[in-house]
Amino acid sequence: MARRGDTIELAVLGLLHEGPMHGYELRKRLNLMLGWGRLLSYGSLYPALKKMLRGNLIEEVTGTPSSAGSPTSRRTRITYQVTEKGTAEFHRLMSEVGPTAWEDDNFDIRFRFFSSTDMEIRLRVLEGRRSRLQERLDRVQRELAMTQKEVDRYATELQRHGVESVEREVRWLSDLINAERGTGLSATPQPATDNE
Repeated sequence: MARRGDTIELAVLGLLHEGPMHGYELRKRLNLMLGWGRLLSYGSLYPALKKMLRGNLIEEVTGTPSSAGSPTSRRTRITYQVTEKGTAEFHRLMSEVGPTAWEDDNFDIRFRFFSSTDMEIRLRVLEGRRSRLQERLDRVQRELAMTQKEVDRYATELQRHGVESVEREVRWLSDLINAERGTGLSATPQPATDNE
């Protein structure tokens, strides 16, 4: 399983690969990528940025002073940009195709930057994710069948909802894999509907 710091590092490198940003913008964009269930605080972001600065993966660029709060306060805004070493590390991380590439904590971030990888890597990650979810789905369906008579209606509904969510993601992954194998992913895939 990927450590949270590694996931943040990949996300920051990916965003800075697209262009320089200051800390506030980075946090805002990271929170959009991570989703409502995994909001990132400044207490997590800035230590990660400092570690990446020490590793020469990113660098600070001092911008023009901006007034923050009072008319006498003129703080210099710091913008971060990726270095050559950071770009190489981003490409290295994106080319990894082992289990951490398709685990829950890392897959969404990697998928966001799929355009930076070649088709073979994308296919291996998508297939790994689908395989992992299929294993999870099989296990949950077995557990649901065994416990359906033992638990109340709401617990059963929650389990059923979990099964349907995983089934929907497996269908979505299969569509993406088929698109990659066909003509490549040139169009945005249609989201899975609940009545499939």
